[in-house]
Amino acid sequence: MRARTSHGITILAVAALSTTCMASVSDTRDPATDPAGASSALHRVAASDLCVTNGVIASRADGSLVIDSPSSRAVLRFATAPSAEIRFRYVGPSAESKPLASGELRRQIGLKLRAEDSCNLVYIMWHIEPDAKIAVLVKRNPGSHSHAECHAHGYVTIRPRSHVEIPPIRLGESHALRADLRGDELTVAADGRIVWQGALVPAAREIEGPVGLRTDNARFELQYLAPAADPSIPPTVHSGRCVPVRGA
Repeated sequence: MRARTSHGITILAVAALSTTCMASVSDTRDPATDPAGASSALHRVAASDLCVTNGVIASRADGSLVIDSPSSRAVLRFATAPSAEIRFRYVGPSAESKPLASGELRRQIGLKLRAEDSCNLVYIMWHIEPDAKIAVLVKRNPGSHSHAECHAHGYVTIRPRSHVEIPPIRLGESHALRADLRGDELTVAADGRIVWQGALVPAAREIEGPVGLRTDNARFELQYLAPAADPSIPPTVHSGRCVPVRGA
């Protein structure tokens, strides 16, 4: 690995730290709390399988991903069942901040399901600041397919049937966020514990697309996990819209 200096420390040193932090997130789950019933159904996603549509996502030699941009968006290049997990370490606020389209300045990380495009998808977001909670939203804008067309329109916040309050994420902590969608029923787990369950609105059934991830105004070291590719589902990602994942 080529070493270079960033923020006063070498990438080699940070890579070693990242490996240690990611290993602290256990791969062994209790069947009573594993929302999918079998954590082995998810596999670590390689950087080459991500289509980055906004921001910058870097990859280290150990395969871990690094995000240091004020916003990032990515989806898988292939179709899978609507389940995903992100294991992350919160490094801190991004060097620059970028308000959301609504005007709010929020730090968060989350998953995308059925990400047809930036106007039609399901978000499962873990808020870091100014509040601490799990938020589930369906964004539906029929006929619109780009941010320039839909902006912040079409969001519906989904109320859970049951949920658990979560503590704030502290600087340097490692966590895991997982979501599994079965029909209309969504189950969300944080650090292996189910924290949100409920049904999506009927409009979500009309959306088809891959799983993905989103971050805003924060730096992360992470791994992304998803089911194996499902050849029965037509791919929806066009490589022309993807930004290459660069080396860290």
